[in-house]
Amino acid sequence: MNLSLYFKKFFNSSQISGILLILCVIVSLLIANSSASESFQLFLDKEIGTSVFHLEYPISIWINDGLMAVFFLLVGLEIKREIIEGELSSFKNASLPIFAAVGGMLVPAIIFTIFNSGTPYENGWGIPMATDIAFSLAIISMLGNRIPNSIKIFLAALAIVDDLGAILVIAIFYTDQIHWIYLLLSLGITLILFILNFLKVKKLIFYIIPGIFLWYFLHHSGIHATIAGVLLAFSIPTNESNTEMSPLEKLEHHLHFPVSFLIMPVFALANTNITFKSGMIDGLTNTLGLGIICGLILGKLIGINFFSFLAIRLKISSLPQNSSWLQMIGVGCLAGIGFTMSIFIALLSFKTEIQIQDEAKFAILIASFLSALLGFIILKVSSKKFAGN
Repeated sequence: MNLSLYFKKFFNSSQISGILLILCVIVSLLIANSSASESFQLFLDKEIGTSVFHLEYPISIWINDGLMAVFFLLVGLEIKREIIEGELSSFKNASLPIFAAVGGMLVPAIIFTIFNSGTPYENGWGIPMATDIAFSLAIISMLGNRIPNSIKIFLAALAIVDDLGAILVIAIFYTDQIHWIYLLLSLGITLILFILNFLKVKKLIFYIIPGIFLWYFLHHSGIHATIAGVLLAFSIPTNESNTEMSPLEKLEHHLHFPVSFLIMPVFALANTNITFKSGMIDGLTNTLGLGIICGLILGKLIGINFFSFLAIRLKISSLPQNSSWLQMIGVGCLAGIGFTMSIFIALLSFKTEIQIQDEAKFAILIASFLSALLGFIILKVSSKKFAGN
């Protein structure tokens, strides 16, 4: 095997990208709790862009709203391909992630409310509803081929539906103002994209340029702009033929490397920037911390698996191909990695209470770490069990 093939194998390995992401998390935490923390935060807060089109934002916003829209574009492309020709092409398989996501949002919110109803923390009910799609997919990718692709696709689809739900929750309950003109323009651009698809336009440039405008209008509407990536992905044409690469497959191929080895690591560096402060640990034992931890760890696990069980029992859905309930439990645990979206909702929930924000961040970090660890162990055990059969 020559050197170029070694490099090809290295860069195509999803396990390596997962390890790289975790290393970036560790580096970011070390920076945030060192003498370089203030300089790093100033760098993230530095505004770049142009004020001419109201596109002057802090670097952290460009990462979370801009680069992550590209990540959502890639995941959306993969989901659409699976719907057209893969694991999600049957209604029974495609419906399961939707039922699971609904359960994975409702049960954590209920658990948080049980702990915090009537307290100063009750507005944070949306915090444990979210699944961090980037980190959850990174953890499952580290298991490589030991986990069936159907389970990975199920987690990706579940996380996308979950994130769309979280975005709707933010838009309806946590956004001060929706700019309806920009939202209507976004809907207009979306309609144009699907008309291009209907007319069988295949050149990617005719989708990418309107997609950029879609991101711009959505960002200014007050809704989280990463949804633009999903909408654009579902408008890109594909086919069921293996004779030639469709526009969707071409774009998917081009995006894998920059997303895995640039966008996701940068995202991890910017968003794990949590400085540990005195009093944070105390927040783990109050109703806020307990609501977040129990919501993310237990709520996600129970909600996803109970709603999945109901959908399968009623014969609406079916288990992902070659999968088991043990693996579904592992996925339910991984979905408890709330992290970035949960932190974002926490900041919106307690806009002026800095101490409460810090306590919520630490609870989210602990819950996400435990969820990742439990999910990884359960899925690894399940892979050994199936290898032994």
